[in-house]
Amino acid sequence: MRGGRHERVAPASQREAVILVHGIWMMGLALVPLQRRLARAGYDARILAYPSLRAAPAENAERLRAQVLRLKADVVHLVGHSLGGLVVLHLLDSRPPAKVGRCVLLGTPATGSAVAHFLARHPWGLKLLGKSVVRGLLGEGPHALAGREVGVLAGGLPLGVGHLVKNLEKPHDGTVAVAETAIPGATASSVLPVSHTGLVLASAAANAVIAFLRAGRFLV
Repeated sequence: MRGGRHERVAPASQREAVILVHGIWMMGLALVPLQRRLARAGYDARILAYPSLRAAPAENAERLRAQVLRLKADVVHLVGHSLGGLVVLHLLDSRPPAKVGRCVLLGTPATGSAVAHFLARHPWGLKLLGKSVVRGLLGEGPHALAGREVGVLAGGLPLGVGHLVKNLEKPHDGTVAVAETAIPGATASSVLPVSHTGLVLASAAANAVIAFLRAGRFLV
């Protein structure tokens, strides 16, 4: 570490890339701060832009597969935020390319989102959710990890739209409850004092992601 930054250069014989997958209603630009921190840590960090409302998570997993295969890297790690983590799980459930490495899920409601269930009770809410509910935010998505090391990082700072849902289980990050992020068989899990958005913006979250990609464990 130099000057407070993680310094890492992947060996030329095993170049490592990372694909970042954003959440619902987000654009790839939201992941730029995390992308830059990963780049400073020595990774070829890319962002997958995908239609979070017009295509189901399983369909977007095929877009993710295509980007993995296009990258000229020996190992491609995956980092998904919120709905993006469900896209990652769908890829792991459907013949992931051999070069897929470690995966980190940031505030991903793997068991289903109480906020999404609240919105889905209303016609306007269903329009807001689009196809993200198809084996996605309402649950019933895959949990198979395809033998990969998967880290689950959740937030515990309750700032967000979750306040619309009176029964959102505590602790939560303002949008997703920590309990909603649980995945049987996950390699490691940790909770940081950040909000749902903070999981992609906070330096502490970025450091946790880098630690897991390097060693398969969170140093928090």
